[in-house]
Amino acid sequence: MVEAKNKDALEGCWVLITGAAKRIGAAIATVLHGAGANVAIHYFASAEAADALAARLNAERSDSALTVHGDLRKMADLDPMIRGVIDQTGRLNALINNASSFYPTPLGTITEEQWDDLVGSNLKAPLFLCQAALPHLRKTSGIIINIVDVHSQRPLKNHSVYGAAKAGLSMLTRALAKDLSPEIRVNGISPGAILWPESGMPEQAQAKIIQQIPLKRPGEPEDIAAAVLFLMRDAPYITGQVLKVDGGRSIGW
Repeated sequence: MVEAKNKDALEGCWVLITGAAKRIGAAIATVLHGAGANVAIHYFASAEAADALAARLNAERSDSALTVHGDLRKMADLDPMIRGVIDQTGRLNALINNASSFYPTPLGTITEEQWDDLVGSNLKAPLFLCQAALPHLRKTSGIIINIVDVHSQRPLKNHSVYGAAKAGLSMLTRALAKDLSPEIRVNGISPGAILWPESGMPEQAQAKIIQQIPLKRPGEPEDIAAAVLFLMRDAPYITGQVLKVDGGRSIGW
């Protein structure tokens, strides 16, 4: 069990983080590892980055990181991902559903393939990974943290499918918290403008977003990782909540 307010609380724990090879996922893995946790780094297409991250973390502390491959859009990959972690570690203390597809889907152009991709990665996979992990998380009085999005509550233009999927993930977070209490805590984190899309964003569009943020700057991946660490280590009486980490943007829109 992960106890609160104890700097050693994460030592010996194993945490599976989806989409952990790069960006926010890699920051979460690095911060949790620095706090004493062992990390299972899930990846799909970023094998080189995942291997490099695991090698770096294992150099800091031996046998403390491993990689797990899987296509979250394929149901057949989900149970083996969990079994693979258990086979190698013998336990699972936390599941961080971080992996996400993100791109625009203007109405009139939406395809079933886009629906399956966006809903699959942002809602379906988190649900079925939670279900697969449930017996193991019950044994450790574990924790589930879902990475949601501030646009789960306020739509982003031309991103209707993504927004609907993240809104579903927000509700799933609260529903699972009710269903799994008191053995397992379930919370979410809604990032604001943390990293610009990998496909790029015009500087004018970036500036417009920053003007909407009371703190007048984008966040860093480490801001999300710090929130994950807080919910895991220091917040034993918090469940069913979705914490906004957005520089105040959601109050200033």
